[in-house]
Amino acid sequence: MSLNIKPLADRVLVEPMEAETKTASGIIIPDNAKEKPQKGTVVAIGNGKKDEPLTVKVGDTVLYGKYGGTDLKLEGKDYLMMRESDILAII
Repeated sequence: MSLNIKPLADRVLVEPMEAETKTASGIIIPDNAKEKPQKGTVVAIGNGKKDEPLTVKVGDTVLYGKYGGTDLKLEGKDYLMMRESDILAII
């Protein structure tokens, strides 16, 4: 997949994973009760700052804060643009 976007400095473009539609016990979750996902896949990264190289790489699955990042819609898909410091962990 090639997107026509290149994040700058320490910014990272993340594709959020789909929200859960069912609980572990099989109960279907309605659209208005679904929580915003906090897990996603890194699809593009910037070059990092002068003295701080990025630790994430394209393809990493990451956890991020619930309200982290800026929502973007590119080529019909939803993405989040965030600073690397908004990423909590690589899983």
